[in-house]
Amino acid sequence: MVKKRKRTVRKAVKPAKARVKKAAKSAKIKPVKAAELKLEKIGEVTHYFPRVKAAAVKLIKSGMTVGDNIYIKGHTTDFKEKVRSMQLDHVPIDKGRKAQEIGLLVKSRVRIGDSIYKV
Repeated sequence: MVKKRKRTVRKAVKPAKARVKKAAKSAKIKPVKAAELKLEKIGEVTHYFPRVKAAAVKLIKSGMTVGDNIYIKGHTTDFKEKVRSMQLDHVPIDKGRKAQEIGLLVKSRVRIGDSIYKV
């Protein structure tokens, strides 16, 4: 009696790019903590307008200009963005100063009391 050998089937190996993409998707991204970055708090959200995705921001410490990178952190909010547009009394401005309450265009929902840091 002759024994038959078991036939092994090799699986196709995925290219390196596909493996890297899959690993990146499965990796969990941890939110950045403000204390870790040692950021300077420059303002606080006082109101949010959902239809136009704008936030009313009270500037506390220093000014903010169009083009600055900011970090918005709150209880459920945690994102970075570049300042694209600011307004003061419905007039576009390039620079906001201390103690002004400005309108700021944001990319995501923010809530009253969220802190704004300059990166």
